[in-house]
Amino acid sequence: MLSQLITRWITEEVSAFQGVTSYREPIIGFASAHDPLFPKLKEVAAEGHLLPSDILPGAQTVVAFFLPFTEEIIDKNRKGEWPTREWALAYVETNQLITRICERLKAELKTLGIRAAFAPPTHNFDPVTLSSGWSHKHVAYIAGLGRFGAHHMLITPKGCAGRIGSLVIDAFISPTSRPVEEYCLWFKERGCRVCFASCPIQALSSQGLDKERCYQWLLKVAEAYADLGLCDVCGKCATGPCALGVLKG
Repeated sequence: MLSQLITRWITEEVSAFQGVTSYREPIIGFASAHDPLFPKLKEVAAEGHLLPSDILPGAQTVVAFFLPFTEEIIDKNRKGEWPTREWALAYVETNQLITRICERLKAELKTLGIRAAFAPPTHNFDPVTLSSGWSHKHVAYIAGLGRFGAHHMLITPKGCAGRIGSLVIDAFISPTSRPVEEYCLWFKERGCRVCFASCPIQALSSQGLDKERCYQWLLKVAEAYADLGLCDVCGKCATGPCALGVLKG
């Protein structure tokens, strides 16, 4: 089955990765390119959000995958107010890995007569509106990888601490069913406020996320770790109870 091939190729690339960052087993999901939720992203994510057919004319399926970090990386970033160098490096290396995965999938699928296309793993957003033309986390939600938490990140069965990639193909794969229960303990029963408290600049609260305040902080982090490459990242809010998996309230 095509879904099994794609899962194998992604898993192989993660296992063969030679970087410093280590990962747990990835999660892969599939969505119909014609899912009615895709047009709704123009209202939810960004007015200019692309449709799968904008990425690839003739699109049939969107493949989304989550690469979860290991507990060691997460645990280090829990400490102190400043994001750790390990977390910043994980961001840079995982973006590189996501690109490698997508390029591998595109090449492998081409041998089967299947076309594929993908958007960059990050930095494909408008620096003024801070909205993305192709939001991997929203795409992953549609593909059934998880549900959003109060920190505005996707919580998967293997947590939220990691990176998401996606690919559009012109072959049909049966869609993954979307979870219906809440994964975020704040949304579930208002029993958790860890992600609010862990934000070092108070940009996140029960009232929402101040995206501009957050972004200015990320630029400071990027400047501090400029030798690693572009790493405008923090991740403090991703290291709470939902970092490694879904908790039951």
